[in-house]
Amino acid sequence: MPVSPTKTLGATLTSTGVDFAVWSSSAEKIELCLFDADSGSETARHDMLRGLDNIHRISIAGIRAGQRYGYRAYGPYDPDKGFWFDPSKLLVDPYAKELDRPFQADHDLATYELETASLVPRAIVTEDSEAERAAPLLPAGGFVYEIAVRPFTMLHPDIPEKIRGTIAALAHPAIIAHLKQIGVDAVELMPITAWIDERHLPPLGLTNGWGYNPVAFMALDPRLCPGGMTELRDTVAKLRESGIGTILDLVFNHTGESDRYGATLSMRGLDNLAYYRHLPHDPSELINDTGTGNTVAADHPIVRQLIIDTLRHFVLHAGVDGFRFDLAPVIGRTAEGFDPNGETLTAMLSDDVLKDRIFIAEPWDIGPGGYQLGNFPAPFLEWNDRARDDIRRYWRGDQWMTGALATRLAGSSDVFQKSGHTRSVNFIAAHDGFTLFDLVSHDHKHNDANGEDNRDGHNENYSWNNGAEGLTADPAVQERRRRDVRALLSTLFASRGAIMLTMGDETGRSQRGNNNAYCQDNEITWMDWEEPDAELTRHTGLLAGIRKRFSVFSETDFFTGNGDIEWIAPSGAPMQVSDWENAENRLMGMVVETDDRASGKPASLAILFNRGHEDAEFILPGSGWQDLLSDKPWTNLLPSRSVSFCLKG
Repeated sequence: MPVSPTKTLGATLTSTGVDFAVWSSSAEKIELCLFDADSGSETARHDMLRGLDNIHRISIAGIRAGQRYGYRAYGPYDPDKGFWFDPSKLLVDPYAKELDRPFQADHDLATYELETASLVPRAIVTEDSEAERAAPLLPAGGFVYEIAVRPFTMLHPDIPEKIRGTIAALAHPAIIAHLKQIGVDAVELMPITAWIDERHLPPLGLTNGWGYNPVAFMALDPRLCPGGMTELRDTVAKLRESGIGTILDLVFNHTGESDRYGATLSMRGLDNLAYYRHLPHDPSELINDTGTGNTVAADHPIVRQLIIDTLRHFVLHAGVDGFRFDLAPVIGRTAEGFDPNGETLTAMLSDDVLKDRIFIAEPWDIGPGGYQLGNFPAPFLEWNDRARDDIRRYWRGDQWMTGALATRLAGSSDVFQKSGHTRSVNFIAAHDGFTLFDLVSHDHKHNDANGEDNRDGHNENYSWNNGAEGLTADPAVQERRRRDVRALLSTLFASRGAIMLTMGDETGRSQRGNNNAYCQDNEITWMDWEEPDAELTRHTGLLAGIRKRFSVFSETDFFTGNGDIEWIAPSGAPMQVSDWENAENRLMGMVVETDDRASGKPASLAILFNRGHEDAEFILPGSGWQDLLSDKPWTNLLPSRSVSFCLKG
């Protein structure tokens, strides 16, 4: 049978049929298996021809888009030497672009010589369509909104039931109206590529609802995107029409094949030693820099190519604006450790298709030297957990937090100084941890529903409960919590750098104190659209409007205090050393000069903070100040537990 000379991996349509190509340096033989789309039965099996480049190829005439296929790999089965070849395991193409069903966890997937064709999804040959590729829609200092697609839309009463929980639902006018109301610049979609449940979840009756356990990097999960790439492309285009960008949260640090007791689904069965990192001189032991059982060998040339091709795929065929990378140090890891100038990161930033996209790093993993905040190459933006923790601790009432808060508001120069400008993504809550409302409603996590006796999830949350743990009918406690959420939101929107809000934090969403709700695909994580906190939502929209109105929030230089910002005490005078060194200091203000885009003129903007539990006098220098949140003249009274934005008229 003729073999195509193509170097393209995956399934490629030709004028006469389809070229198939898959890489493995260790397999003795790879077979292509073809399946009938209707019956699911295997219709043919073909030996592939191995090239000198270790790409196994075959061309099949007479088949077209829609053909189902998979691979079987032959070679030694010796886990102690890192070989996991088992031809009873149907393997998903690492370059699969569409799957005919979701992955399902099953003991047979990890058992030698047990057939898995009935369990494993078939890849589908696709015909790619180009998407419009325009400049990314996230300005400097922009507002990113993190969304778990299924929980975000499952309970929305205006969305037709047949598309609830899918990517198509994000294009519904009701969703877009909400995003516009709160001023979102770009949505960040938690993983939407095909994933498998962790093996401990099915016995507990639980499922992974977040998607951070991928198998196929390019293929969209059929549960979230039954319409495939067309559905994603149309949704991205619809959001763009409304001025909202789309960022995909991708996981290149591990796969759902997990540790040596995990499933054989794709890369493990094709070439375990190449696709994953192993302990030096011990190929039986997978390196676990991710806490999930395996670590992708992102510095291997074939894995590097897979990562780059995946990113290009989503830009060229879906038109996405950028990417957020989970446990991103893995992408920059080599045998010597994290390298910000490593070949994979450099290839991402220099690729012609990718170089203008938005790149956001979660700059930590659990491996040696895994905390790399501030060390990613520009133009990477980075999740800033120091901003998260310092803002929380400030409002919790911890001592010595005045200077720490000022540093975060000013762009975190202590972290990003070597870049010359801030690359911070400031956030207070994310998918991983408490929601914003739970942060002010719980002293401790409550993860019992996860089936791990509350051992999972972070223990140190810098949280407080305002006088009652969890749900309460006490109106005074409820009001204190709403007040604190307003103050936290205001602080986030007052900070220099990009900002991120996780879905529902603007509506008072709760997860009942669960700070690791990845396995709660139910009402614990599903967003309640019937009783959102309308006042909080309105407050968020006002904050976003202020942020867009004044140019100071779209600048990336650090505030230095050399004429670009004045830190003021309640008297209106500049803060003194004694103010900064007061462990219990509860009041401070910042005054900046900025362009007012509403008037087209320069303006003075004052942002005032009162973390105390009593109202306080706060005098602003000069006269004619207007409180932007209340749209009333400033009265020199700063309410307790609040942030005020004042404009000098």
